[in-house]
Amino acid sequence: MAYRENDTGTTQTKPLPKDTKKKDVNKEDLHAQLEEDLALKQHLELRVERIYDVDPEVQKVALESMRQEVRTSISSMTYVPKLLKFLRPHYRTLKAFYETMLDSGLKKYLADILSVLALTMSVEVKRESLKYRLLGSEGDICSWGHEYVRILAGEISQEYLMRQSEDAPVDDLMELVEQIVAFHMKHNAESEAVDLLMEVDDLDPLTEHVDITNFRKTCLYLTSAARYLPDPDDILFMDTAYSIYLVFYEFASALQIALFLDNLEHVCEVFTSCDDLLMKKQFCYILARQGINFELDDDMVEDDEDRELSQAIINNVKLSEGYLTLARDIEAMEPKCPEDVYKTHLLDGRAIAGANVDTARENLAATFVNAFVNAGFGKDRLMTDLADSSSDGSSGNWLFKNKEHAKISVVASLGMILLWDVNSGLAQIDKYLHSDDNYVIAGALLGVGLVNCSVTNDYDPALALLSEYINKEDSSIQIGAIMGLGIAYAGAQDEQILNSLIAILKHENVPHDVIAFTAISLGLVFVGSSNGEVAQAITDALTGRSVSELGQPLSRLLVLALGLIYLGKQEGMEATSEVSKSFSKKMRNYVDITLLSCAHAGTGNVLTVQKLLGHCSHLENAETSQGSAVLGIAMVAMAEEAAVISLGLIGAGTNNARIAGMLRNLSSFYYNVPGLLFCVRIAQGLVHMGKGLLTLNPYHSNRLLCSPTALAGLVTMLHACLDMKSIILGKYHFVLYYLVLAMKPRMLMTLDKNLEPISVPVRVGEAVDVVGHPGQPKTITGFQTHSTPVLLAAGERAELATEKYVPLSPILEGYVILVENTEYMEDN
Repeated sequence: MAYRENDTGTTQTKPLPKDTKKKDVNKEDLHAQLEEDLALKQHLELRVERIYDVDPEVQKVALESMRQEVRTSISSMTYVPKLLKFLRPHYRTLKAFYETMLDSGLKKYLADILSVLALTMSVEVKRESLKYRLLGSEGDICSWGHEYVRILAGEISQEYLMRQSEDAPVDDLMELVEQIVAFHMKHNAESEAVDLLMEVDDLDPLTEHVDITNFRKTCLYLTSAARYLPDPDDILFMDTAYSIYLVFYEFASALQIALFLDNLEHVCEVFTSCDDLLMKKQFCYILARQGINFELDDDMVEDDEDRELSQAIINNVKLSEGYLTLARDIEAMEPKCPEDVYKTHLLDGRAIAGANVDTARENLAATFVNAFVNAGFGKDRLMTDLADSSSDGSSGNWLFKNKEHAKISVVASLGMILLWDVNSGLAQIDKYLHSDDNYVIAGALLGVGLVNCSVTNDYDPALALLSEYINKEDSSIQIGAIMGLGIAYAGAQDEQILNSLIAILKHENVPHDVIAFTAISLGLVFVGSSNGEVAQAITDALTGRSVSELGQPLSRLLVLALGLIYLGKQEGMEATSEVSKSFSKKMRNYVDITLLSCAHAGTGNVLTVQKLLGHCSHLENAETSQGSAVLGIAMVAMAEEAAVISLGLIGAGTNNARIAGMLRNLSSFYYNVPGLLFCVRIAQGLVHMGKGLLTLNPYHSNRLLCSPTALAGLVTMLHACLDMKSIILGKYHFVLYYLVLAMKPRMLMTLDKNLEPISVPVRVGEAVDVVGHPGQPKTITGFQTHSTPVLLAAGERAELATEKYVPLSPILEGYVILVENTEYMEDN
């Protein structure tokens, strides 16, 4: 304390500043630190002087001790050590002395020291750290620390590229790569190991260094990085991940990679490599969600009964049963009518007055809304309400409140309502096939296709029934049957359908609209197959059209059908793209853009997006090809979640209150504009699709896989929307039913070993990207705990909230089989 005299002559204490004592201590510490640094500097300078000594023994002691000190100082380096700072002034003189030394072990020791000093001294282009590393002593370079290894890896990448351009040998570099990769894999730096191997174009060493502790993170990084690589590097990365998963018996993950690669040989290998029958049933659920046509054989599942049950899972035979189980569990079975979606009582008076007008277009909109909102539930209030229809003929009355071609969509809506329930659906649709009205028959045929969508039946009732009508004289009946075939057998690659539909394309005097829908059905059945025969048939049909026919709105479906054959294939369409050269500039642009966007759909290819953006900037293409280019950008960039097309599609199946409110306000604004009001109604129906239980998202398995049939259905509908007035608002409104190809339950349902639903607690939250993160990061955030079955929104992920069970699928989506955890013990 300090003392001073006050005005009264007495003394009082005055406290010292709080930091005075601390400053004195800091000065003492600083003085001690300076003395320590000075001693270190003098010590190092002495070592350097002794390195220049003529006595080899003195040199040896100096080099060995300095080498050890340098290694110790940088082995856990988080900042530049003082040792390196004090040695920096001697770097150039040490380099010069190195050149004068004779080849010996001592010279290699000095090279080791120079390699480390070069980290802070060398010009990047010279890569002196790597240069002296190659000249230095042999042994484990990883003992020099992570930072040294990391910088060395960067210089190896640059040196490798230079030697490759000069055709120089790289064996010495690859020896270092082996050591660095081993070091990274042991120290939780899997992403750095993969990056280095990618730079030197050799992923083979990776498989030698993965183990049970790091293979999952390694494969996750491989599959994520593959999306940013050009062909064929992306395929190589995915193949490597597939091989690693197989080695560690992660069969479900290997199967997902095989499906991503569209490699059926890999799919077969996964089945034959796995001995667990229950696991194979889980494979079948994954195949069913992807929507590919796959037949099991004796090698995959030996027992006949087990094989039949597994095949039934792939064929989605019980998809309707599982969907209704979900609906009953969350109490969503009560049918909804269009008014439950419109909620016009919340609008002002003029909108309510406009909405009550019983117009043909308003009834048609109500038909679609009713079909979307009650999709798959098997019951509604317009078409299947037996109590009402028996008393006042409600079902029949609704049909005849619609005129001419609108009846096609009305009857077909029955197929949407009875979606996936083949037996009941065909029985209820059958009566409409005996009608005297061709539009009603056409709707019934389309309904047959809708009921059978995504479901494969051993007896092929849809093929047997629809094949009888595809050659009828009435074009409406023909289109209904042909469109039904395309929807029912999308992705099936059926030869019988191929022969039947190609015959129609080659037949003379077939109406243009029939040709267009025939081509689309062929494109759907053989989607992503790169089938040359189908492509040639569609090409011939396209080139055989007159100029006036090519100018019709439905001609865009012919072009799209050709694109669907190569959907997501990137390469292989060069010969087909030559067809555009014979067309006018306007049509040629549309053909080129559509083929390009389909071939690269879902790849995220930046160059393709830039190319399509270039087309968008040319105003002279605005009439036709610009719209296709905009859709193409969304298709290609879907892997980057940029596919924003409309409010209805964005909010499809979400019951989103905000979107529903916006659409309700739009319906009030457009109450006296029939065409726009119809579009708003369709969007409202999509938002409430399946009462919130369905999704149109073609992606699944944490967005790794994209279902080609689902994407094809979306793309077909969207291309039709490019000429809304002529197609959707014209007499071909039923193309909206192509969306059924993308409709899937957005659920997680857990099953026991008998494939019966079992309720377990799960955490559902927003998915977190953990690629390249160290440790064991959380994969979801903001989660809530529910009991299965549960609904999964876009961007959400689920994980088990109990250790009592172990899932057979690494991703909790759709149907997941659980087995009991043998190591689990109940807590008291």
